[in-house]
Amino acid sequence: MTRRTATVQPGDGHALTPYRPWQLLTRSLFHLHLTDPAGAPRTWSVDVRHGGDDDGEVRAELYLDGLRHATATLPAAFPVPDGAIEVATSGYGLRRIHHVRHDGSVRQLVPDPASAEGWRARLDRNHPALSRALALASVSVLLVALVLGAPQIVEQLTAIPPVAQVIGPWTGPFRLPETANIALVVATIAASTERALRLRYSRILDGGFFSGGE
Repeated sequence: MTRRTATVQPGDGHALTPYRPWQLLTRSLFHLHLTDPAGAPRTWSVDVRHGGDDDGEVRAELYLDGLRHATATLPAAFPVPDGAIEVATSGYGLRRIHHVRHDGSVRQLVPDPASAEGWRARLDRNHPALSRALALASVSVLLVALVLGAPQIVEQLTAIPPVAQVIGPWTGPFRLPETANIALVVATIAASTERALRLRYSRILDGGFFSGGE
């Protein structure tokens, strides 16, 4: 993982709450089915509330067979049989939630069917052509935002007096009206959110000029 992972704390054993429809953009819930050393099937679940807890920290909660087993701030790596579950977020949702085995193999956890990620996965299975079109549209929007945003950022930076004294002011080839910039910001948020539902992340695209970074 790109950043140092947090210390894992033991859970308190409380039960996993069901996923609610109004949590589509604020909660991610994924599951992993493994066999324990005794050969018994177990279900590991990771619950992430993107709005954070009362202290403002976003945490991942790990559940074993529906009971809270551990918790950690993000990014986190939870030890589980035959490896660890690694969890990390971006500004728009999850960027990683994978079971990394001791042999180095990796597999993504399965989204809860009621979650936004579960809905997006069903769309990909049931309507692959539409899914590919949405994915292409998201990348296109982010590329346009990058191309249009970079000159405006550079122009703003060179307008700062200390910078202007060193390299001189620079005027970009175009300047978008405020309404167009607002529309582009909204479009990039939607595009990066769609990509986050598929656990796609690029530091250049999803952390770009109009999408706010991390």
